[in-house]
Amino acid sequence: MAVPKRKMSRSRTRSRRAQWKAVEPALVPIMVDGERVPVPPRLARAVREGRIDPR
Repeated sequence: MAVPKRKMSRSRTRSRRAQWKAVEPALVPIMVDGERVPVPPRLARAVREGRIDPR
């Protein structure tokens, strides 16, 4: 495991964390029972096959 060689200042740590931004997942519209349902792309196949209930 990597271990820092020096102590990082509090302001440096907080500013580094502040740079991270969450992004909204892209949703793909899928027809389920004649209704359009937005789901994440990685779950689209499972929803189409009926393994996951999107509601």
